[in-house]
Amino acid sequence: MKISPIINAAELRNLSKGNLVIVDAGSGDAASEHYLSEHIDGALYVDLNKDLAQIPENAKDGGRHPLPDLEKFAELLATLGIDENSHIIVYDDKNAANAAARFWWMLRSVGIENVQVLNGGFQAAKAQGFPINSEIAEAGKVEKLTLKKWKLPKVDMDFIEKNSENPEFTVIDVREKDRYDGKSEPIDEIAGHIPGAVNIPFKENLNEDGTFKNPDILRKKYDKILKNTNSTKIAVHCGSGVTACHTLLALDYAGFEIPSLYVGSWSEWSRNDKPVAKNID
Repeated sequence: MKISPIINAAELRNLSKGNLVIVDAGSGDAASEHYLSEHIDGALYVDLNKDLAQIPENAKDGGRHPLPDLEKFAELLATLGIDENSHIIVYDDKNAANAAARFWWMLRSVGIENVQVLNGGFQAAKAQGFPINSEIAEAGKVEKLTLKKWKLPKVDMDFIEKNSENPEFTVIDVREKDRYDGKSEPIDEIAGHIPGAVNIPFKENLNEDGTFKNPDILRKKYDKILKNTNSTKIAVHCGSGVTACHTLLALDYAGFEIPSLYVGSWSEWSRNDKPVAKNID
């Protein structure tokens, strides 16, 4: 039986410790320092930039956070004590929008099914009185997996260019509306969006407290937007292929098949002289 991709802190208390691996997914020095000062008891750490991406010299070549080499990812999983029998709980402190959803997608994409994202992240666990400390856990010993390919669907820039304005295909841009509209761009070089893309900010997946909305609510929301479109004709992107995974997670939670991820996202598209649309009065 398939497990839910989302787990609440109260549920985490009751899980068997035998094959459980808890992972704190962060990004950058501040996240690493926070992990060293406090994290969920027993959690190991992964870093978006160092572990979950293979960052090129120029984001033109695959975006700001291309996927790492599969051999590198296999080595990471071995150091975390993760194999095909593991039950992984991953969290971050950004409502899964920082690195937790990205790690969830990567694990699912190499065939590891028993992976869940902690609803509300670190803050929710702390508020629930879950054990928090600064002790560095030791990973269990496992044999390194042989990973041959990313199994979940993904598309590249050429595919998006050919299909973004095809009425039978839907490109979802999960960035904030002002970035999509072209009114501001705090990270990448050009503001705007891929022509034909629809804007559904990832924050709309969440309640005010940072937890995911009920799956039935998410189902109704995306049903209206994606009616008459099957999962093979949907691609999701963001700035660099990270927060897009938040919406892929929400769609899985709502019972949809996981659509394609455009990993390069806006950071790649906007640096390659591709057409740009704006919604500025």
